Parts: sequence; C-alpha cells; structure tokens
Amino acid sequence: MVLYNVTVSVTDECANDWVKYMMEVHIPDVLATGHFRDFRLCHVQGEAEGGVTFAVQYMARDAEAFQTYQRECAPALQADHQAKWGSKAVAFRTLLPLIAEGHPTADIDPKQN
Repeated sequence: MVLYNVTVSVTDECANDWVKYMMEVHIPDVLATGHFRDFRLCHVQGEAEGGVTFAVQYMARDAEAFQTYQRECAPALQADHQAKWGSKAVAFRTLLPLIAEGHPTADIDPKQN
C-alpha cells in the first residue's frame, strides 16, 4: 500500500472553514474515486510561520491505484481546491510507500524494553 500525504498550511482566519470544506467536500470527493481505502486528517503541531498546518493522509489500495488517481483524478481535484482557497491554503504533497503497519499485540509489553 501507499500512503499519500498532503501537508497544507492554511491561514488562521480560514482554518475552521477549510477543515469543514475538507470533511464535507474534498475528502469525500477523493474517496469517491475508489483509489483509496481510508483517510486521516491531522493537525500538525510544532513551530509554524503563520497559519495552521494540517496533514491529510490517504491510504491507496496499491501503487497502481495511486498512479491512476494521479493521472485521472488529481488534476481536477487539486484545481478545485486551488480555485476555492488560492494562497490561503498552500499544499505540499509526498508519497510514502508503506513498508510495514500493525498494531501492538497482547504479547508485547513496551515497559519491558
């Protein structure tokens, strides 16, 4: 699987409206393409030079699904986002091929390490 991460810096005055737009419009539109199994919307904490930073993470079903999304769907979705927010929401995109994922099991005690 492939994790597609979009980090977005949003102006303070637009942050709440941007989150609402993402949850009600943009993320559902991305998921409706059928190329991703799920998403996460995170608030990036740390030092920021003005504005609020978010990370939107989409887990692609596989590398081919992501490539199809990039080729057939991303240009229009990104253009819609740009038309709505312009310089008030600046995005930086990264692709993170998944090496491993999992959950702790009852047999693992982190206090023993």
